[in-house]
Amino acid sequence: MDGVILTPLRRIHHPKGDILHAMKLSDSGFDGFGEAYFSSIHKSNIKGWKKHTRMTLNLVVPQGAIEFVVYNEENQQFFTTKLSEDNYQRLTVKPNLWLAFKGIEENNLLLNLASIEHDPTEAVSLDLESIRYEW
Repeated sequence: MDGVILTPLRRIHHPKGDILHAMKLSDSGFDGFGEAYFSSIHKSNIKGWKKHTRMTLNLVVPQGAIEFVVYNEENQQFFTTKLSEDNYQRLTVKPNLWLAFKGIEENNLLLNLASIEHDPTEAVSLDLESIRYEW
């Protein structure tokens, strides 16, 4: 889908604790840095739909498993992926695409490396029922 990039990430195993890469300045999808934050989502809960008008999202799941759904309302196309400790990748979502996500395991942690600082006026939200998707 145009505006979505899925990037495999390095996980370096170490006997005292792993190193999990997230993003470098030279990576595809890097569109500036505004802030980084973690968000948790409980098993079977769904957050969304949200569309950012200026922010590029760079989403990484260092713990648990999360199903992501991106919706392009212009062509009514869906993109889905499940990120987890075992499928360690970064999902980049450009502005003007709808996003929702669902917790798969008991403890799910999401890192967003956002291109701009949070601005409540640049995002639009919809109820889950507003976009039909079979979870």
